[in-house]
Amino acid sequence: MHRALSLCIFLLTALVPAQATEVGISAQALERTLTTQLFNTSDGRYYLRGDAKSACFVYAEKPHVTFAEDRVVVHIHTRAKLGTSVYGNCVGVSITRDVDVSVLPDAQGETIGFRDARIDHLSNSRELNFLLVPFLSHQLPQQMKVNAADLMRQLLSRSAETTGYAFSLTSLKIHSMLVQGTLLVLDVDAGMRVN
Repeated sequence: MHRALSLCIFLLTALVPAQATEVGISAQALERTLTTQLFNTSDGRYYLRGDAKSACFVYAEKPHVTFAEDRVVVHIHTRAKLGTSVYGNCVGVSITRDVDVSVLPDAQGETIGFRDARIDHLSNSRELNFLLVPFLSHQLPQQMKVNAADLMRQLLSRSAETTGYAFSLTSLKIHSMLVQGTLLVLDVDAGMRVN
């Protein structure tokens, strides 16, 4: 009887929205998200110009995410063959650069977002920079966005198989996000249901 009462209390409290819950996200988790959403070709690259079969091309690869102070830093290796394609060869220059872009975390309802992109270490090539700047300052932060509610629902979808209880997320609101040491910490209100 005592176990049944405890279970009932647990189930009732699971129906009430939680207050001020903290969720920590590692740099590696953000890196996996970025790789899945943007660097998802068979060779792990994102082509800004051309493709794997092009003589002349520009691509970014090997994203590495870290945290520095209050910012999320994405380190990317870029490679370019700029020029004109002649008989299947690129006549021009080859440029290889490592580029860093940092962004501030930005809560947007259920979404983990980013803003205020700052770019470091651009190349000396105007043509390459013409392609890199929009990619690094706009497209990269946009592709790093994650709907946290969808991700949590996906994780909870197999809870009945593993625990015997079907957990579901009924609501999620992200109030703030801060870089704290090795984690991006989200302050959220979440509502859950257990069946």
